[in-house]
Amino acid sequence: MGKLDGKVAVVTGAASGMGKAIAILYANEGAKVVASDLNLEGVQQTVSEIESAGGAAVAVQANVVKEDVQTMIDTAVKTYGTLDILVNNAGIMDNMVPAADLTDALWEKVFAVNTTGPMRTIRKALPIFLEKRGGVIVNVASVGGLFGSRAGTAYTASKHAVVGLTKSVGFQYAPKGIRCNAIAPGGVETNIGTTMSEPNAFGMERAMAGIGLNPRTGKPEEIAKIALFLASDDSSFVNGTVITADAGWTAY
Repeated sequence: MGKLDGKVAVVTGAASGMGKAIAILYANEGAKVVASDLNLEGVQQTVSEIESAGGAAVAVQANVVKEDVQTMIDTAVKTYGTLDILVNNAGIMDNMVPAADLTDALWEKVFAVNTTGPMRTIRKALPIFLEKRGGVIVNVASVGGLFGSRAGTAYTASKHAVVGLTKSVGFQYAPKGIRCNAIAPGGVETNIGTTMSEPNAFGMERAMAGIGLNPRTGKPEEIAKIALFLASDDSSFVNGTVITADAGWTAY
């Protein structure tokens, strides 16, 4: 018997990295998964792997910047009848650009994906959760959302906002049987680096100032295990908080 038997989950950014690992682990634990990503071919591969292992999943191409988020939620309800778990994992980096060099366009792009996207998916999921008086939201934040210089200014601010969003939703909807938590990963082996091109030299220097203290890089599967804990009844008393997963990097 899996920890998520009978549950329906939507996972964004599920074509690779942490999102893919979360989608696969959730399916292995009995959940029916709506795997979403802008990369349709990649997310179809995730679904193929789930189905090959005997799990249930459907792929949805969606851009969290747009109203595609409605399609993700609608697909969950139409295909599986409901929604129980929402994982906001999709995110992009910001080329380590510091405040002096930051453009409005970059700020708005990073916030659109990293912060507005999760807000919109949460907003779409809440009516379903409120009607059934239950539901779980897992946001993927970052140690960059807890400290000042693990990335550039826009990324740092966007992930701080995700932490605030998590705490607000978690507390406000707790009486309705809804939980909302976040994971703050440190360095993890994913392809998020592909969202960077020509990093800012000064910003990179400042962001990397403490990298020598990082004990090690994590695996997507390690983050997925935390996402499973937060989605399952094992974490029934955990709400409105952030679990840091960074091998102790930020404990120094």
